[in-house]
Amino acid sequence: MSTATDNPTPDSGGLAPDTVVTPTAGSGARKLPVVLGVLVLGLAIVLLRSSHSGDTTFRLAAETDFVTLPDVVVPSGPTAWVMVVICLALTAEAVRRMLGHLRQPMWIPIAFAVAWMIGFLSWAAADSRILIVSLLGGAVALAVPLVFGALGGVLGERAGVVNIAIEGQLLLGAFAAAIAASTTGSPWAGLVAAAVAGALVALVLGLFAITYFVDQVIVGVVLNVLVLGLTNFMFRQVLAPNAESLNSPEGFSRLPIPILGDIPLIGPLLFRQTPLVYVLYAVVALVAWALYRTRWGLRVRAVGEHPKAADTVGIKVNRTRYRTILLAGAIAGMGGAYYSLVSVAAFNREMTGGAGYIALAAVIFGKWDPIRATLAALLFGFATNLQGVLSSIGSPVPSQFMLMLPYLVTILAVAGLVGRSRPPAADGVPYRKQ
Repeated sequence: MSTATDNPTPDSGGLAPDTVVTPTAGSGARKLPVVLGVLVLGLAIVLLRSSHSGDTTFRLAAETDFVTLPDVVVPSGPTAWVMVVICLALTAEAVRRMLGHLRQPMWIPIAFAVAWMIGFLSWAAADSRILIVSLLGGAVALAVPLVFGALGGVLGERAGVVNIAIEGQLLLGAFAAAIAASTTGSPWAGLVAAAVAGALVALVLGLFAITYFVDQVIVGVVLNVLVLGLTNFMFRQVLAPNAESLNSPEGFSRLPIPILGDIPLIGPLLFRQTPLVYVLYAVVALVAWALYRTRWGLRVRAVGEHPKAADTVGIKVNRTRYRTILLAGAIAGMGGAYYSLVSVAAFNREMTGGAGYIALAAVIFGKWDPIRATLAALLFGFATNLQGVLSSIGSPVPSQFMLMLPYLVTILAVAGLVGRSRPPAADGVPYRKQ
């Protein structure tokens, strides 16, 4: 293959870095202003219908921080309206770029999201205190299995296999981790068992999708249902009667990193975590590096973009797909271990709660790139944690709205903010060697 395509940019979809793309292609230039306009209009209507007086306190540091940052106290109503004005200005800029057929830069939705959230929290937490460390730290914790699942989805689809079975890989990984950690007394054994369980689900997916050319979406959905039924049955028949010996795993404890864990705001979020989270940091970095900077990554992307061309240069397409999907399943299975070794320290039925499908949305939102998919998973984790934080402070936001918030963010992100995204060309297409 030519040098120009050996190292494409993560968002280029296999094109050379100097390839000219029309400004509106894949930019979401028309969708973004509509989504931003609806969001700012909704916030303005909420403020007009239910304005709150008083102050909102944003606490930026934990009591154990080496350097304590002062609390930020702002007037609730005026701050919210200032953020509305900023959001209107950003929406106007997005409209201007749309009318001028210009590309929508990423800083517009990012700045809009920050301003909108500050305005919303200022209104929702009037006369209350928002613990920023708890809000963001909880978001990181809830995003851990989503990130593992999203990385598994990115690898599978980059190789040309639609990994709908992420939910099953997470759930079976949680089940295997609970049993292995309970019987051995080691959470690390549970983590290894979770990776093996996820790889087994991926092996079944590969057997039907790669070898027997069965529709990959159908196989993935069936596997999710199969794992759900299997784990429910095993929970009732095996784990519940023997909970003390088979469902009482030794979980991961927090392991603060010296010095780094004492950095204000950043330390509690990133460096006072469990070892599994540190493993996640390494996995994200390794996947991002290997996918774009190694011969293995080039081959994976080749079989996902143009398997016939890859075959002509000697790449074993189906073998590469098998190896990649097994690795993807193992990574997703490790995410399942978070539920039974960190979050709950036991296995419960249906404990993943559809996280695999949210992870799949993160793959699409992240445009099949490991770093972007990780950021998307963090966004969904933030939306999930926000409902708990606002409920704990007695926010006037209806509980029904808060329950649907993570899924609403998912829909808006995938349908609106992501714009047009192009999956790998051979994604979901079985390869039949001529």
